[in-house]
Amino acid sequence: MSVTAKSEIPAPETETPDLIGSGQDGSLRDQAVAYLQRVRSGEMGALPAIAGFVVLSILFTILSPYFLTERNFANLLTQAATLVMLAMALVFVILLGEIDLSAGVTSGVAMSLFVVLSDPGGMNLNWILALIIALLSGVVIGFFIGFFVARVGVPSFVVTLGLFLGLQGLQLIIIGNGGLYRIQQPEVLAIQNSNMPPWAGWVMLVIILLITFSQAMIDRRRRARAGVPSRTITLLWIRLAVIAVIGGFVVGLLNQNRGTGFLAVSGVPIVVPIVLAILWVGTFVLDRTRFGRYLYAVGGNAEAARRSGIKVVGIKWAAFVVCSTLAVVSGLFSASKVGSVDAAFGRDIVLSGVAAAVVGGVSLFGGRGRLIHAAIGALVIAVITNGLGLLNLPGGVNFLVTGGVLILAATVDALSRRRAGGAITR
Repeated sequence: MSVTAKSEIPAPETETPDLIGSGQDGSLRDQAVAYLQRVRSGEMGALPAIAGFVVLSILFTILSPYFLTERNFANLLTQAATLVMLAMALVFVILLGEIDLSAGVTSGVAMSLFVVLSDPGGMNLNWILALIIALLSGVVIGFFIGFFVARVGVPSFVVTLGLFLGLQGLQLIIIGNGGLYRIQQPEVLAIQNSNMPPWAGWVMLVIILLITFSQAMIDRRRRARAGVPSRTITLLWIRLAVIAVIGGFVVGLLNQNRGTGFLAVSGVPIVVPIVLAILWVGTFVLDRTRFGRYLYAVGGNAEAARRSGIKVVGIKWAAFVVCSTLAVVSGLFSASKVGSVDAAFGRDIVLSGVAAAVVGGVSLFGGRGRLIHAAIGALVIAVITNGLGLLNLPGGVNFLVTGGVLILAATVDALSRRRAGGAITR
């Protein structure tokens, strides 16, 4: 399946998320009308995923008294962190219309290097240095993939499928067949198993609000200097209010004691601000840097981007490096959660990462999607897994439901592109 190229080079939205309109200066009503027109034309963004998340959350809250509890909500966030990070990593290559099937085993190889190098009974290398080496291994693997895809012209599906198989062999060599290493570093274990003090959660929320406000005001001043109309400031107040209400609910819920017995456990899990920080940096790169604009341009129409002077080879190369490096971070979250790394670490998660990105609204055809979309899609899949587990349904039901949601999301993507004017040929 291929998509007929368009002549224009798309540019990502940089000021207002998909839930709010992207029209130009005007009243709130004008912005709402503009947004509804885009939805009717097929540009729905993450709206279906958000609706699915809300519906599933309400459904599981009704079906299970344990779903909307402090303990389960914290577990849901920590369980989703690995998938959220991997989905965000894959966005960088999916935006190009490419794929990386080796992202999961890339994290497995990197974490195998980490535990072998830092193991007290082995090389006993400083854990920070071992982690840097693990991250560099992701850079090297991404560089290798990018060379064959961008420079040689081998399809990314073939290259990454080959690495999916080959890196499993390398992982076996590093860690040993049937071997298992436990994570010994308390700093690494704390990422997924410890919480911030209750007051720190409120500070985090205030910082998020201040960053959102400051960034929006900087954008408005920049647009004013350039003579470009800005959106009504009412949208900014609405966005801040939504963040404050949702964030306040989440922080308040997580600050409740969810411990058992005499041990009190409360606070936002440490992994949450780490994921949010990476999400913000990644979104900034995609929305506000030349690399990000070029990435969308190449994904929308590689030939048009090349003719406009963009170095397509370099953009593709860099995208695979970023993807593999962030995949290692995803592996770090997973290793922190389970507390160990074995020879099969990371093999089964990559397809779930692709599914999360697609469910969130990132187009497999390239050129459309944002990191927040992938994060929302990952949360949808995490809610499905968590909710079905609470209902004690067989594991096969989870695969059936997740597969059905993925097919539905891909269908919505194809139909929305057709309504938006992108001709799909077979």
